[in-house]
Amino acid sequence: MAAPRPTDDKSRKLLGRLSLPERRFVADALRTETVGGVLLLLAAIAALVWANIPALSDSYDTVRSFHIGPASLGLDLSIQHWAADGLLAIFFFVAGIELKRELVAGDLRDAKAAALPVIAALCGMAVPALVYVLVNVLGDGSISGWAVPTATDIAFALAVLAVIGTSLPSALRAFLLTLAVVDDLFAILIIAVFFTSDIDFLALGGALVGLVLFWFLLRKRVRGWYVYVPLALVIWGLMYNSGVHSTIAGVAMGLMLRCHREEGEEQSPGEHIEHLVRPISAALAVPLFALFSAGVSLSDEAIAQVFTRPETLGVVLGLVVGKTVGIFGGTWLAARFTRAELNEDLAWPDVLAVASLAGIGFTVSLLIGELAFADDATLMDEVKAAVLIGSLIAAIIASVMLKMRDRRYRALAEAEDRDEDLDGIPDIYEQDDPGYHLRMARIHEEKAAEHRRRAEAAAAPGTASATTGATEADTGGRTDGDRPA
Repeated sequence: MAAPRPTDDKSRKLLGRLSLPERRFVADALRTETVGGVLLLLAAIAALVWANIPALSDSYDTVRSFHIGPASLGLDLSIQHWAADGLLAIFFFVAGIELKRELVAGDLRDAKAAALPVIAALCGMAVPALVYVLVNVLGDGSISGWAVPTATDIAFALAVLAVIGTSLPSALRAFLLTLAVVDDLFAILIIAVFFTSDIDFLALGGALVGLVLFWFLLRKRVRGWYVYVPLALVIWGLMYNSGVHSTIAGVAMGLMLRCHREEGEEQSPGEHIEHLVRPISAALAVPLFALFSAGVSLSDEAIAQVFTRPETLGVVLGLVVGKTVGIFGGTWLAARFTRAELNEDLAWPDVLAVASLAGIGFTVSLLIGELAFADDATLMDEVKAAVLIGSLIAAIIASVMLKMRDRRYRALAEAEDRDEDLDGIPDIYEQDDPGYHLRMARIHEEKAAEHRRRAEAAAAPGTASATTGATEADTGGRTDGDRPA
């Protein structure tokens, strides 16, 4: 069976059709993220209910403030800190693997293909930051939270798609996923550069030695989780005690995994580990972080503060307006200056809808909010409320726009999945394969032969069907009584 040829559209068109292997990878990754996103949504709702019911709110604060861990190792942390610094390291580990795979085997390996998501992601981070700074300069607020509205939460965005039931075409889903991967990379850099103050160079040196050992073992093809998991925990602990945010350890280890396939491999080690760890990240780590970070007061007074205080208003406008303008504008500029044409199956309102969807900045935005306003607990909670409200507004706007095109999306999704010759490869990828057309010709010939056989049987003299056929022929096949309205 001939392998499907890669499409030529990708080099000439924005958001063109994915190659078949890339499409399958994206579908598998997004399926896990969608389930995780629904759990994330439920965890956020549970946190808000727990924190806003008077009879339960005290217990919420008690649980997330409860300390556990070995103090002698500098790890006597609250449950909330374990979720933010420990569990999110798993999330960033997966993000590191995703980024490495995109760089060596995905869209980012080709400079021309990488230009669109990179430009869109950069504009989608720069414009929200500028919106936040502008609002706070004019409103005499703190610019410390400039990075809060720069992040996109792919899991939450996919949860929204799952809830509203939109069959987003694979090209748009891949664009959203790649955009979020690049977004995560720059968010990691922001955390490392702007939210690292006092550094313990001894602990940092130990973490770097651990990372070198991790890399060396990988290059020597040493196998066994019992080697890497304890080493990863040591690296994480040293990174936490160094003053550099511990999630950096996760992404560094993810980037070290080999993500290209060698001869005879069905999966690279990176893809295999990502397949194992992604469900833990999506279904456990991120929802638990949301449970212990999203519980903020949503009283009438607190909601009013979101739209009157410059710090919180800057976050809302950054997510809702800045993200949309930045990503849509970056995509349009990429098309304008590269003279690339948008995929004929899509329209610019589709890009606008996805840009609005990227305004859902839940997980990393909450994390950056905690880091930016760690010295002001009240303002931290208000900024978290702003992240929730801004993400909700962005989700509603995107849902309305996507629903307006849902019928078109479903038709595109059905065309992408159609496999009439039942060979396991969608027909759309086999248009240049002569074998496919020969198989389809044989299928249609068999169908035609079957219809001819049935017609001959129905026309045989003395049969009830022949009599019925003659009667129908005389009356035009119907009577006035059964004429369709």
